[in-house]
Amino acid sequence: MIKYLLKCKKKHEFESWFLDSGEYERLKKKNLLECIFCKSKNVKKSIMAPRIIGSNKEDIKRKDFIEIKKNLLKVRKFVEANFTNVGSKFAEKIRDVYYEKDSKQDIFGTTTAEERKELKDEGIELTSIPWVDKEN
Repeated sequence: MIKYLLKCKKKHEFESWFLDSGEYERLKKKNLLECIFCKSKNVKKSIMAPRIIGSNKEDIKRKDFIEIKKNLLKVRKFVEANFTNVGSKFAEKIRDVYYEKDSKQDIFGTTTAEERKELKDEGIELTSIPWVDKEN
């Protein structure tokens, strides 16, 4: 598997996992990639993350990829059922939760790379989840 940092024409950044670089190219050619923020179809890859390699240095097989995708879909379903989606206002909302210690609101949403850095500098640790498309 390979992870790409993707950017749309409005400079929104988000990460996405692909079986390999060929899968990215196939989806791009079929116009199936879109920005998770603005739904723009004008999406390009940016910096690549290294390929994940098994313990015996073999590439992850397609069936393994399908199993990983199923598990990521379970994570997505759990998050959507148990957390409030605050969308692109995540950075603002997580500060409210962090600094108001009484607030125990469970939220999820999206941030830009700059917002993630600012939050980290403030001591607010985040976890990124590969957001698998339910229909793809």
